[in-house]
Amino acid sequence: MMNCRFDKIYQFGDSLSDTGNCMRESLCGAHTECRRLPYGMNFFHKATGCCSDGMLLIDFIALESGLPLLNPYKDRNANFGHGVNFAVAGATALSAEFLAENDIINLSFTNSSLSVQLDWMSSHFQTTYCQEKLNKSLFLVGAIGANDFSYGLLQGKTMDESRRMVPRVVQTIIHGVRTVIDFGATTIVVPGISPLGCLPFFLTKFRPIDNSTAYDEYHCLKDVNNYAIFHNRCLQEAIDELKKEYPNITLIYGDYYKAYMWLLQNAKSLGSDSRSNLFQEEEDDTGQRGLLTFEDMTGDQYVEIRAWELPNQ
Repeated sequence: MMNCRFDKIYQFGDSLSDTGNCMRESLCGAHTECRRLPYGMNFFHKATGCCSDGMLLIDFIALESGLPLLNPYKDRNANFGHGVNFAVAGATALSAEFLAENDIINLSFTNSSLSVQLDWMSSHFQTTYCQEKLNKSLFLVGAIGANDFSYGLLQGKTMDESRRMVPRVVQTIIHGVRTVIDFGATTIVVPGISPLGCLPFFLTKFRPIDNSTAYDEYHCLKDVNNYAIFHNRCLQEAIDELKKEYPNITLIYGDYYKAYMWLLQNAKSLGSDSRSNLFQEEEDDTGQRGLLTFEDMTGDQYVEIRAWELPNQ
């Protein structure tokens, strides 16, 4: 990415990208598990608000671009000379007001949806904005939208009801893309959501009664992954339409789904322990099922994660 010569990066999204904003919000910070170890232990050697024990994808993108790691917008003492991270763990694409009208509340105690993050960007640019400077900036609008789905399911929404919300979620993301273009962005990555049916949170919270047909060959939940595929297809179609409207803007779909599945399909050759697949259900000493184990990609250590102890995405 050095050849792209980006001088700034601006990130919007949820826990996949948050480098410390949730931790600095009163309610979100009080409830997030990411404010303490083991989060941050392998790279920062302390909890920084990142929902990972190591680096996030945005950290790798920044370093590969030759830039410092992005500071969270809520850190008022931070240096924003190379961009800003507006993402908040638990954030939704849809506003808290719209979700409330549909009987869905944010379970991660934050109202910092995509529209709020865009307002933060607007406030930030009021003091630093120069359209010409954004010509060499990279904008990542997402990934976001997975929490809209998971919060709905946890509060009784059916899969059909969730799918009917997808056009509104995609419309909101595309509005965000238009907003950053209006500010002068010329290079924008719009990621889709990952195969949610493979994630520990969904595998434990939405464990089906009938196991015979619910799982695919990788032991991922087919219905949940089909939702993610539908969301991503709608998002890609909307991006393709936007490209026609803005032929001089570089718009890139970030295929997180395909990347994740590639890791899952190639887990063994990448160093996954032969004792297990990348994810494997087990039972703890209390008889509760849902322990998912995996070996990290370097093969250096064996890690156990109790999925029922994990915070919301």
